[in-house]
Amino acid sequence: MDGPVNPLDGIPGRWRPLADRSAELLRSHQDPGGAWPASPVFGPYQYSWFRDGSFIADGASAAGLHDEAGRFHAWCSRILERERPAVERVLAMLADGREPADSDYLPARYNLDGTRHEDDWWNFQVDGYGTWLWALERHLARASAGEATAYAAGIETAVRYLVATGTGTCRDWWEESRDQTHVATLAGVAGGMRAAVRMGTLPDGLVPQALTVAERCVSLIRAEGVHDGHLVKWLGGTDVDASLLAVAALYDVLPLDDPVVTATVAAIEAVLVEGGVHRYTADTFYGGGQWPVLAALLARHHARAGSPERATELLDWVVSTADPGLLLPEQVAPLLAGEVLAEWLERWGPPAHPLLWSHGMFLAGVAAHVPGSVRAPRSAQHLDL
Repeated sequence: MDGPVNPLDGIPGRWRPLADRSAELLRSHQDPGGAWPASPVFGPYQYSWFRDGSFIADGASAAGLHDEAGRFHAWCSRILERERPAVERVLAMLADGREPADSDYLPARYNLDGTRHEDDWWNFQVDGYGTWLWALERHLARASAGEATAYAAGIETAVRYLVATGTGTCRDWWEESRDQTHVATLAGVAGGMRAAVRMGTLPDGLVPQALTVAERCVSLIRAEGVHDGHLVKWLGGTDVDASLLAVAALYDVLPLDDPVVTATVAAIEAVLVEGGVHRYTADTFYGGGQWPVLAALLARHHARAGSPERATELLDWVVSTADPGLLLPEQVAPLLAGEVLAEWLERWGPPAHPLLWSHGMFLAGVAAHVPGSVRAPRSAQHLDL
């Protein structure tokens, strides 16, 4: 009898070594409990983020690592079940008109064993919980992994939390700008809420609340998250940020052919692309280099939007950043602020290398680029829910 079909069979041969190496790294560096460290060797990243881990899991699932992706999603669901009392405390404080401290909210990252790591990290970021819901639905559809009922308690807790927090200020993808409401975060919340409703496990009374929050996120994006025809980093701002690519290419809260999305991609290509993709123009983290994560994300947009040649160029660039051991870094030169690189090297040492998020996003980008390699779940289509 024939064995299982590798979803990445048929990719260009020059990508095969890095795809195989990426899959190997995701298998070998997953904690037995299901978590993935952001980086197995970079000290500040030896924790598991809901956001980064969900993107890693999406790449793993796209590459056929269904058991590994399933273990991560089960890890997330267990954490959310355990954190339900903390969510209830946050809801009670907000209902009483009291503002919770950032440490009262759910953290963005956890120890690999699922416990909280109590420190002064920039932990209040809600997008990871929406991203988990989005990635879970994709995994269940792609892997034919059964119903979502096994995750029902975690799904409900995530949705209840996002109903209360999903449209407020928090830190962004890059753990910055606490006092802003970020467009990529709103998109992650909206995409996650829609996915949660479609998975069909929410109590009836929670469904309209989830849909209302999703609609509110999209309304805020359209009303206050657009400047000069393109999406902006935060509501009321003017600058673009490469995380905005996720609004359509990942979360599908706006159509890929929406004029605002088209203008956003053009603006990002114009000001943030030098072969690879910078995060934003004022970036100073490790000098503000180019991120393979973001090049793979831009490739994913172009692959889905009908520009395969551009997607190929970007994925070739990602491959070019791998070291001789086929490890992908967090970022590479050229830098936007090279004068501050020495400060980061003194503070934390060399930047993360490998970054598992880079490998996961490469796998997901390649899968999106290969026609028919992965069956797109319902969440990979724009739905007016």
